[in-house]
Amino acid sequence: MKKVTTPIKVRYQETDQMGVVYHANYLVWFEIGRTAFIEELGFKYHEMENSGVVSPVVDADLSFEQPIRYGEDAYIETWLKDYDGLRVSYAYRIYGAEGQTAVTGSTKHVVVKKDSFRPVSIRRTLPDWHQAYQSAMGGE
Repeated sequence: MKKVTTPIKVRYQETDQMGVVYHANYLVWFEIGRTAFIEELGFKYHEMENSGVVSPVVDADLSFEQPIRYGEDAYIETWLKDYDGLRVSYAYRIYGAEGQTAVTGSTKHVVVKKDSFRPVSIRRTLPDWHQAYQSAMGGE
């Protein structure tokens, strides 16, 4: 199974009054990890959009284990949790410099036509992505 790790330098603007990363920012970090994962597969998200489709988040799940604070280094580990040709789920683990897990979670996506938001098959619409997803999952 392919995993991609992306470093993050915690910025002051991402923290709350307690000096810890504000919970909603972890979703932004998930997107950063997901984008890096897709690029590691050899694709660019904007190229998919140029083909007339987008991939909205349809479900998100986060679990908080411990805080990450301003000035600390953080890392986002991203991998494919599930893929069935229509839906794709990414999993994430955000951890600190010492390797301690701070946040885990996942996001589920479907690919839809940009103009109508009607779902399309990744297998048929984006066959190169389909193959790359299967390879990243450890199959075919």
